[in-house]
Amino acid sequence: MAAHGSKKVIYAALAGNGLISITKFAAAAFTGSSAMMSEGIHSLVDTGNQGLLLYGMKRAKQPPDKQHPFGYGAELYFWSFVVAILIFAVGSGVSIYEGVQKVIHPHPVSNPMVNYIVLALAFAFESVAWWIALKEFNQTRGGRSLFQTVRDSKDPTLFTVLFEDSAAMLGLMVAAIGLAAAQVLGLPWLDGAASIAIGLILAATAAFLAFETKGLLIGEGASPEIISSIRQIVEASPTVTAVNEIRTLHRGPHDILLALSLDFEDQVKAGAIEDAIYSMEQTIKRQNPDVTRLFIEVQASRHHEEMIKAEEEQRMLDA
Repeated sequence: MAAHGSKKVIYAALAGNGLISITKFAAAAFTGSSAMMSEGIHSLVDTGNQGLLLYGMKRAKQPPDKQHPFGYGAELYFWSFVVAILIFAVGSGVSIYEGVQKVIHPHPVSNPMVNYIVLALAFAFESVAWWIALKEFNQTRGGRSLFQTVRDSKDPTLFTVLFEDSAAMLGLMVAAIGLAAAQVLGLPWLDGAASIAIGLILAATAAFLAFETKGLLIGEGASPEIISSIRQIVEASPTVTAVNEIRTLHRGPHDILLALSLDFEDQVKAGAIEDAIYSMEQTIKRQNPDVTRLFIEVQASRHHEEMIKAEEEQRMLDA
């Protein structure tokens, strides 16, 4: 997924949530609805989150420097993780607190029709943003399931916005049901119960996003397709006798660090090895443009096996 696709999704969500949050807060202040107040907080948090994602994308584009020789690509992963924490701490926490207060001290909602109109408009706006996010996300699926695509994705902006918008639409439906039930049954505390339910939806969404972005933040390898392509290129070189190790690390959605350990023919001269390494590097980067940095270690297979064995023995001793 190109960067401009991610930005389009975020800008759409940012504009929609900004307008929706203002409308929801106005309706909550006018009617005294706890569920509507939670929805306003939810949209406000989402607006801030989209701003953080855009900030993370901007920071990730900074060129390498002495303090960060491999660049700032992981900034996007960090800010995506912060977004998940904010959804949990602010969105979920405040919604549950607001709901509990309404359940303990229930009071009727005035002018409920205002809330229904606002919820309907918000649902329409959220649907547009959700559809844009889903459309961009589906371009990366390739026949995989939704959750498998999220697990394999290296771009957290797409699935973060998609799940935020999905949680928002579900929250709107819960708010509408809570308001209607409170009005029809004459039980004002149901409005607070809806607010608690919205908080729980946000908590579940935040936990899922935090789990997925944590893996990216710690460091995930390239896809099996990219690794297979690299292996084929390296093994096609007549000077290489064995591929000891291929290690990859995503520093960003389109920023892969590659380290190779290769065993070359013993009779090959140093100049021929240099030419072979240069050729492999050019071919790898041409066929896999996401590989931005490549390091090749020349190492005899027997020495590599001895090193791996020694590392395993050390890990057993440390355990």
